[in-house]
Amino acid sequence: MIWARPERTGRGPKPAFTRADIAAAAVRIADAEGLDAVSMRHVAAELGCGTMSLYNYVPRKEDLYELMIDAIGAEHEMFEPTGDWRADMLRNAEETRAIMRRHTWVPRLMPGVFAFGPNSLRYLEHCLACLEPLDVPAGTKTELIALLNGVVTTYTANDIATVERTRSMPWTVEEENAVRMAYLGSQVATGAYPRLAAAFMEQSGPVDLESVFRRALERVLDAYDPDLR
Repeated sequence: MIWARPERTGRGPKPAFTRADIAAAAVRIADAEGLDAVSMRHVAAELGCGTMSLYNYVPRKEDLYELMIDAIGAEHEMFEPTGDWRADMLRNAEETRAIMRRHTWVPRLMPGVFAFGPNSLRYLEHCLACLEPLDVPAGTKTELIALLNGVVTTYTANDIATVERTRSMPWTVEEENAVRMAYLGSQVATGAYPRLAAAFMEQSGPVDLESVFRRALERVLDAYDPDLR
């Protein structure tokens, strides 16, 4: 694990780059060209060094991913907790979503990165500080943080996938949705799906996806709120 190794031993000449330099270069590439464009050769070129030289700093591509995730973790605002743990965690969740929207490659990396870097640990400590008023065991609090982050990652990944998909379509999102809804309406009208028909009858107007996202976060918090049990 890259975090278990010292950045430098103190022997020999001063390294030409820091881990922060390498992470920043990789993040720039991923933001501009997508995660698939991030390679040791491309990062080395961005830094102006040889590919083999980069391996002296980052032995594996997986290590590079760890550095990238930790680098964007610095974008979290470590605000002073208000004492309202629910409001503070909602704020953290919304901020995480905003970060993922700025760096659309993050949801793809999250499942395979352990996030033990300094920025990631600082954010976890911050979340635990926000949860200080919640009277549950520490293990339950870390479980809540992980679950909330999982919801944010899943919803944001879906948002990003939808946006990326629409870029390749020869028609507008509105045109496609109109065709899909017309087809769905025709199928429901056959009477073969009475429960689905009833559900559609209750739904008035388009679905507010932002409200759906917020309700999902609230329901996760409800499950851990002792006052609601």
